[in-house]
Amino acid sequence: MAPTEDRSEIAFFDVETTVPTRPGQRFTILEFGSILVCPKKLVELEFYSTLVRPSHLSLISSLSVRCNGITRDAVVSAPSFLEIADRVYDILHGRIWAGHNILRFDCARIREAFADIGRPAPEPKGTIDSLALLTQKFGRRAGDMKMATLATYFGLGQQTHRSLDDVRMNLEVLKYCATVLFLESSLPDIFTENSWVSPNAVTRSRTNGRSASEVVSINSSSPNLKSENGVASSSTNQIREENHPITSLINHPGEKEVIGMVEYSPSSTSHPDSFDMSSLNNEITTESDVSMEEKSISESSDLSSSTAVYEGCSSPNVFLEPDEISIPSISASFVPLYRGSQKMKILHKDISLQLCCNNLKVRFGISGKYVDNDGRPRLSFVVDAPASLSKVLESCDGVAKRLSLDSGSSSEWRPVVTRKPGFINYPTVRLHIPTVKCGEIAIYATKIYQKESSESVPRLVLFSKCDASEVQNLFPKGTFVDACFSLDPYDFHQGAGIRLVAEKLIIHS
Repeated sequence: MAPTEDRSEIAFFDVETTVPTRPGQRFTILEFGSILVCPKKLVELEFYSTLVRPSHLSLISSLSVRCNGITRDAVVSAPSFLEIADRVYDILHGRIWAGHNILRFDCARIREAFADIGRPAPEPKGTIDSLALLTQKFGRRAGDMKMATLATYFGLGQQTHRSLDDVRMNLEVLKYCATVLFLESSLPDIFTENSWVSPNAVTRSRTNGRSASEVVSINSSSPNLKSENGVASSSTNQIREENHPITSLINHPGEKEVIGMVEYSPSSTSHPDSFDMSSLNNEITTESDVSMEEKSISESSDLSSSTAVYEGCSSPNVFLEPDEISIPSISASFVPLYRGSQKMKILHKDISLQLCCNNLKVRFGISGKYVDNDGRPRLSFVVDAPASLSKVLESCDGVAKRLSLDSGSSSEWRPVVTRKPGFINYPTVRLHIPTVKCGEIAIYATKIYQKESSESVPRLVLFSKCDASEVQNLFPKGTFVDACFSLDPYDFHQGAGIRLVAEKLIIHS
């Protein structure tokens, strides 16, 4: 269909690119996909998608194929960017642009592509970057802010990492988030104070005794926390024009491209509308605005980071006990971290492996001898590893090390299980307690509980701030803990291995 003269449609778009493999190499567009959306009814009016042949097929490396599945054979007969430039310009110029992290990635790739063919790039009438927007307005209630996680949270299926599929998923995620925020703003006293998660709270609260981002309930008959399930429900409602879920989120050219957050206080006499976008005046935090390529570096160097935004495989938060693991089903694979970068994942039956192990004895208490880039102690402690856990982790070590070597890494591999000479039958592992920075405040990303012998339900330990000494007192030598942890492969500064990141800890008094 021909676009209307006022070009009021919103252009959701996404590009898939090559992955640079050497210094000085740039990203090259391999696929462009877009949909034009009616801003009043939020329906798709038109779509366009095409593969793009790069100037040299050699730019498509095996790493690039792993990220988006686009091979040299797939694009050999595709048009060049020069051949599609007119269509891309017509779709984008003078319209509102929308997409996930487009301000830091997709917009730059479009401008580079037009510069390469010596033509002026299209210019937007406004922009909607859903990564920045939803990080601030929807919060991390759904976990990290990758598109795959948000889609899983709302039951929208798996992300394919292909342009047209991704922009359609992006629109659906925005619809769901907007509906939830609208419902919460309608009854702020009920939804904000009494619901299981607050739309704006991001730190542990002493007023309600629970972490604001906590969605797991403790079953008194089964305290080993093998799984956690967050169930989201949504309903449709007619939305007021002034609080339109899409058009009220627009940044306009010439204005500061920032997103603000309205803080809600139960003691306030007036209740700000968490869906009101009129106060977009605070600069977005570096946490959500940092490019994903930069993020992969900072995560590898900083044990305190636990807020990685992966645009790769997603899986339910299911923690398996070592005896439930089939050793032959353990594998390692590279998945896209975000545009042009990758991260290794440890899989069990093609799902991210996360482990749960009870009654781990603390061998060495909390160590904070190393600090992160902000001067906060990097906290970790050492526990004895039962034979069943050691067997699983050493198998993970094996597959991950092989993949690391096959990928060309020259880093020294550091075993996840430590066996001291003369103590071969007493293996140990180190569990890390990461922190996450929310604005100027740092909090522990690990949920820590205490369980008294007389209590059936563990109590959540509340921290108003990161205090290493306060945590050190909880883990003296000889203490027993139940631990749920994820496996985080790293490769940084010529050192590689698997880091065990504690998601939940239950301390037995």
